[in-house]
Amino acid sequence: MSRSPRQIHLAAHFPGVNSTTVWTDAASGSQIDFAAFEYFARTAERGFFDYVFLAEGLRLREHKGRVHELDVLGRPNTLAVLAALSAVTDHVGLVGTLSTTFNEPYELARQLATLDHLSGGRAGWNAVTSSDAFHGANFRRGGFLAHADRYERAKEFAALSKKLWDSWDEDEALPRRIRHAGAQFDVDALFDVPRSPQGRPVIVQAGDSADGRDFGAEHAEVIFSLHQDFAAARVFYDDVKGRLAAWGRDEDSLKILPAATFVLGDTDAEARERSREIALQQVRPEQALTYLEQVWGRDLSGYDPDGPLPDVEPDTGAETARGWANRHAAVQARIASLRELSQAEGLSIRELVIRLTAKHTFVGTPEHIASEIDRYVQERATDGFTVVGHLTPHGLDDFATRVVPLLQERGSYRRSYDEGATLRDLLGLPAPARALLPDTAAR
Repeated sequence: MSRSPRQIHLAAHFPGVNSTTVWTDAASGSQIDFAAFEYFARTAERGFFDYVFLAEGLRLREHKGRVHELDVLGRPNTLAVLAALSAVTDHVGLVGTLSTTFNEPYELARQLATLDHLSGGRAGWNAVTSSDAFHGANFRRGGFLAHADRYERAKEFAALSKKLWDSWDEDEALPRRIRHAGAQFDVDALFDVPRSPQGRPVIVQAGDSADGRDFGAEHAEVIFSLHQDFAAARVFYDDVKGRLAAWGRDEDSLKILPAATFVLGDTDAEARERSREIALQQVRPEQALTYLEQVWGRDLSGYDPDGPLPDVEPDTGAETARGWANRHAAVQARIASLRELSQAEGLSIRELVIRLTAKHTFVGTPEHIASEIDRYVQERATDGFTVVGHLTPHGLDDFATRVVPLLQERGSYRRSYDEGATLRDLLGLPAPARALLPDTAAR
């Protein structure tokens, strides 16, 4: 007797700060107007996606004293956009990127719990750490945290948020008091938002370091990974899923959805040509030089983007600066790896940057792409994908129209939403285990 196929899970990524989206294409729409977000979310719902995923940066990046051209000027606040989307969608989940480094647990947990109520249990939180003083300068305390310290804060942040969300019992009219005294936070709180329809918001995470994987195994319910190659995706899948048992969790309690770009064509040859054209749009000549300038730490505007890599040494700052030797060695190692790749494949500066930042995950006919997505899931390299289109807000249109029906024909993708399903239901996640709480409710 044949077994039912594993079900594919899909998220739809509305990009904000990256080189995937082609801003200059005539078909590209607004990154600011709510109509763009609404159109995108409705398309995801038409395609029966699990959730819409919004990225968010905490500061506009700069390069040579000017705002980086890949950043979005005027991008609205993530939580406000998701709250508005909850009113114009009925089923699709709503996930936002929000930092554990520059937020506070009580306030953020309250905002997310509110979104969960407004949306009928469709909220999710992509919990990220923020790495540098450049972002920190926008906040009162400024500065930055070392890598390990960022994850210590993130772990305590997530654990405390769970306590707050779990402080309401279904049969009690008042929350339990949460007293938390840890290395990062000291909180004495009565959480004022009751338990949501799905118990608590779904936690998504994107870290790939050892600390990030440990955090994901302990707290995440979805991991947004960057491992797109089948072999690498399967290694990552096995590694992270293998860490779950130490936290009393099983394989189904965590979904792994790598980012995936796609280019469709009526034939494979047509798709390959479209992929080449899109990549050239994604990495224009000046963007290729900007990419290298951020590695070399110096002005490279005199170099030809269609020529070989620069033959100059990087500028890693004064030798008297703290940590200079380690930083200099890391930059030299990075440059050596770029030179090796460039020489091995005969790549110019622009071709190299395209190879590193604009290589499309799936290129081919709709039938080929549907087959590949299904193969990744059935052979346990992933649980699905976070689909990233190259146009906003129309990047999902062809995928929803031409690929989704083929996945449905295979029996591995839903044909409808169950009425009243929460995001946790859509993802096939178990009910969340309750955090350890005090024995008595507050009076």
